[in-house]
Amino acid sequence: MVSPTRTLIGSLQSSLSEQVLIRGWIYRLRELARTTFIIVKDCSGEVQCVADSASVREMSLKLDEPVEIKGKVKPDLRSRGGFEIEVIDISILNRVTHLVPFNSCSDISEIGIDTILAYRPLSLRNDSVGNIFKIQAAILHNFRQFLREQHFSEIITSKIVSSGTEGGTNLFEIKYFERSAYLAQSPQFYKEQGVAGLERVFETGHVYRAEPHASSRHLTEYYSLDLEIGFIHSPEEVIQLEKELLSYVFERLNQEYAHLLKKYRDKPLPEIINAPTWEFEECLERLHLHFNRTDLVDDLDPEAERQLCQLAESETGIPAVFVIGFPLSARPFYTHPRGNNGASQSFDLLFEGVEITTGGQRLHKREDLEQALTNRGIPPASFENHLQMFEMGMPPHGGLAIGLERLTARILHLSNVRQATLYPRDRYRIFP
Repeated sequence: MVSPTRTLIGSLQSSLSEQVLIRGWIYRLRELARTTFIIVKDCSGEVQCVADSASVREMSLKLDEPVEIKGKVKPDLRSRGGFEIEVIDISILNRVTHLVPFNSCSDISEIGIDTILAYRPLSLRNDSVGNIFKIQAAILHNFRQFLREQHFSEIITSKIVSSGTEGGTNLFEIKYFERSAYLAQSPQFYKEQGVAGLERVFETGHVYRAEPHASSRHLTEYYSLDLEIGFIHSPEEVIQLEKELLSYVFERLNQEYAHLLKKYRDKPLPEIINAPTWEFEECLERLHLHFNRTDLVDDLDPEAERQLCQLAESETGIPAVFVIGFPLSARPFYTHPRGNNGASQSFDLLFEGVEITTGGQRLHKREDLEQALTNRGIPPASFENHLQMFEMGMPPHGGLAIGLERLTARILHLSNVRQATLYPRDRYRIFP
């Protein structure tokens, strides 16, 4: 049996005066004495359908029920799209039998995040939630598109590893047959191996941090946008690459999703290409001068990140700043030193008050890596499989990682990173 041809709602304009079949969810419903107005929504848009009330009254239609409607497309200037569907026949594809706390058309601004997550499929049909993930998908698409145009190859690497990439203890241990293994904190080592073979590589995938945070900006599983590039001279080249990358992503979002962005933020996304770069020690001096901060030593806290973005915006008009030269002792062992004063060739990008990127230049000679490990009390032999690679012609290289959920949350001015995570995993949540 051949199924009838379905027309997506977004394509109905070309079917004026024709009979069509559509499928979607009931988004809004208004029943009058003689006429019932049914707003149906699918992945491409929504349309008003008009039915004789007597013909649908016994069906007891409910919001969010999936339906199939056969009808005729008729011009109607009063309707949003300039047309509506005159219903000939309607079928309910599945009944809504569960009492839900909200509908896809509801104002859910006062609904708690736990309730929204518990009813995730339903909340995704609500524009205020569904639009978040449309923007997130566009960020991911444009990240890939830009790097492909710059001769980067996308790689896919394992998330089951034998040890931590950063030599830390914040690892999720898993039983791997007769021995222990861990969920990857980062694809860093694999990215570096990719550079040794392909020069320019990127990966998008989940990473795992067993850190007992319970904050609005941390997750134990998040989606990382990683890149690594070979034959660099300094980390400033990586910073410039990220400026161009984010400028590309932001420009496309401003052009193609302005109608959605304006629901979340007052201004278009800024021109990151003009964001300043400040040395870490310079940042401490600025924080002391403007905010009387003297409590920071080897890192920035969330309040300092907000304060530095505030200063950057007041001085340059861009609410973002690259901070470079963090103390070497506070960065992973593979980080390249910056001069001889204990600083590192490592940077963070602070965007609208939140750190969204960590990157820098890496050590590329085996003897330097062995010394760095020894200085931290880590036996180089424990990283032998990785160190062997640096005897095979590894060029100077660097890279960065961007947390997709955190970037999405900043772009859309969301107060909690879980709002930009389809199924969050944190210290307390492992469902749905």
